[in-house]
Formats: sequence, structure tokens, C-alpha cells
Amino acid sequence: MFADRKMDTSTPAVILGGLGHNSLCIARSLGRLGVPIYSVDCASAAFASFSRYCRGRFCWDESLPPAASVEFLLALGRRIGQRSILIATTDDTTAFIADNAETLHQWFIFPRVDSELVHSLCSKKEMYHLATKLGIATPKAIFPNSRRDVVTFLETAELPIMLKGIDGNRLSKRCGQRMFIAQTESELLKKYEAVEDLENPNLMLQEYIPGGDETVCGLEGYFDESSDCLFAVTGKKLRQWPAYMGVTTLGICLKIEAIEKITREFMKEIDYKGILDIGYRYDARDGVYKVLDVNPRIGCTFRLFVAENGMDVARALYLDLTGQPVAPAAAREGRKWIVEDLDALSSLRYLLDRKLTLRQWISSFRGIQETAFLAFHDPLPFLAMCLVRGKQALKWIGEKLIQRQARKAGLWQAVKPRRSVS
Repeated sequence: MFADRKMDTSTPAVILGGLGHNSLCIARSLGRLGVPIYSVDCASAAFASFSRYCRGRFCWDESLPPAASVEFLLALGRRIGQRSILIATTDDTTAFIADNAETLHQWFIFPRVDSELVHSLCSKKEMYHLATKLGIATPKAIFPNSRRDVVTFLETAELPIMLKGIDGNRLSKRCGQRMFIAQTESELLKKYEAVEDLENPNLMLQEYIPGGDETVCGLEGYFDESSDCLFAVTGKKLRQWPAYMGVTTLGICLKIEAIEKITREFMKEIDYKGILDIGYRYDARDGVYKVLDVNPRIGCTFRLFVAENGMDVARALYLDLTGQPVAPAAAREGRKWIVEDLDALSSLRYLLDRKLTLRQWISSFRGIQETAFLAFHDPLPFLAMCLVRGKQALKWIGEKLIQRQARKAGLWQAVKPRRSVS
């Protein structure tokens, strides 16, 4: 596949924080090559653990103090019996590995990225200032500390405005979403007051760049110890969930030289090592691709970005960290990849908003070469996903029926659930 030589797959790989389809795609990508796969997760929806390629699942309590989590992983390393490639799938696990690199290195192999740099890239505020300092184009943003700051900003701002969490995970835990689009001044102020943590501000207000989902582009790349790019493939979104501002549910692989050039120079300048997932938005007003997010980890869309020889960032990481060459190859342009469950929700929203016709929806599936869950050689994860989503749908329907009955009985205000933002 990568060359006419035999690939050494004797080193195991441990997937840390294995929720959702990302960990499953990693397990399949490396597992198909013969790499022993182990999943470390904390929830029943860790679909990688249902894969035929997963040799063991280990339940991890994320609420453990860092020292206890380190001991847990060291014990896991001893149980496996040899040093393993450790792959983080979230910002939190990426930062955890960087913070405890010296100790974890006893049993695990991973890129040695400076801990301070990892935290800077995971923070939208620090990433914004870093990109601005280096002359990398990014949407204009401010980081308010009070409602007064927001009011002052609105005096000159153009609507709509993006409201995002500096720490997306923190905002998601607080109110269930990582970002919002405010169409009016009153909407922005109301949302700011509802979701901001006034004691520890975590919100940014960002310029909204006009355009459809297709203006959102990305690159998945791998950088070696010298910060040289060994692998990079670009592509763009076709649909996303939540609609208009979420993760890719349907994407297409396309060569975009401009963002590849920007990314290579950016990462070399900051001495970055390892897998990178970076997002851009094309601004037609000035013809510039502007950085949205810099994720110092594998992205949940990485299997969209595949080369003609089958290479992806997970495989590039494995080869490089085990001392094997990463064969260069061109991107598989035109390749489409879909996340079945999320794209169903996304498509429904776009259809209801009249942003998508039935004919366009049907034709959009032409060219799909891989799905996140459905794989006939590995069917259990897809069945597990259907079961999980089915339970969630039944719960949602049940809540709606209760609310409907409460309305009829005139008790709605008494039983209406309220989302906590504390």
C-alpha cells in the first residue's frame, strides 16, 4: 500500500479518550494494517471498543486527578507489556499528555510537543494572538470581560457575530454548545449574559465571514521532529452539524495550495510536531483564507483526508514514530466522506431551512468513498451507533410528549425543563 516493503506493525497503539466516530476511524485505519489497538475511554458510546480491531477496552475515569490518571496509564502500559503509540483524540487529553510527557514516556511513544505551545493552540484566545503576531490572517475578534465590553464592541461591529468559547469544552459543558451565531445586538447581549462565566470569562466575539459551508476548508497534516511536514491533505466542508457552525458531516478532499503553504510556514515558525488539524474560512471580500482553529491533535474528520496510496495522519504518525519512512503521495481529490448520524440531522435542518433541495441532497452522496460508522467488514460499531441514537431519539420523543400533555393541562410552566448555565 505505502511501498513494496513489508510494514512493521508490531508496536501497539492506544487511543486515549475514545468517544464518537474519531476513535473508531483511528482503530480501523491502523487495525486494517495489523496494528494491535487498545481503547481507553470513559463512556458506553466509545464505538471503537465494538470494533473487531480493538484488542482491549480500558475504562478510564476522567475526573481522576492528573497523577492518578498517569498511574492508570502506566499500569496499562505494563499490562500491554511493551511501549505503545499513544494517540490523544481531544484537547484535554492532548494537553494531559504534554503536561506529563516525561513520566508517560516510560511506556508510551508520542510526539514531544512543548506543553505551553499545546495549551496556547487549544485556547482560541492565545491562538488568535499567536497567529496575529506571526502575520497569519484570522477573523477579527475581541475577548470581553464584561457586558460593558460587549456593548462597546457593538458600537462598531457588523452583524451577525460569532460567539465562541475560548475553551470550547468548558462552554459545551456549561450550556451544551461550543459556539453561537447572533443575528442582532439584543440576541448577542442576551446570549452573552446567559452563558458567560463572569468570574472566569471564557467567551470571544468573532467577526462572521459570510459564505456557505463550502467556504470552510481544512488541512490534516503530520509534522516530524524537525517540524517538517511529512504528510498534508486539504479539503472542504459540504455540510456540518450543528448546521452552519459545527463539525464536518459531509466533506470532499480537494487540493488547496494556499492553506497548505500557510500551514507549513506557520507550524515551522512555532516548531510544531505531530498531528495537526487546522481549519480555515475563505473570505471572498479580500480573497484570503483565514485561520479559524488550530487543533494540536488528530481531527474527527481525518479519514476524509486520504492520499492516493491510502496514507492518512494516523498512519503517518505510526510510521514516523516507529522509525519507518512515510511515503509521499498526492491527495485523493474528489473523495467524499460522511458521518451518517450527524449528516442525517444536518440534512434535515438544511432541508427545513430551504438551503438544500431533495435533488441536491440525493446528488450530494455521489462520490462518497467511506462512511464513519458503516463498514461491512466491521459491522458492530454501526449497530452500536444505531442503538445509542435510537435510545436518544426515544428519550427525546418521550420528553416532547410529556411537554405536550403538560401544555394541554396548563402545567407547562411548572414542568418546563430549564438548562442550567451554572
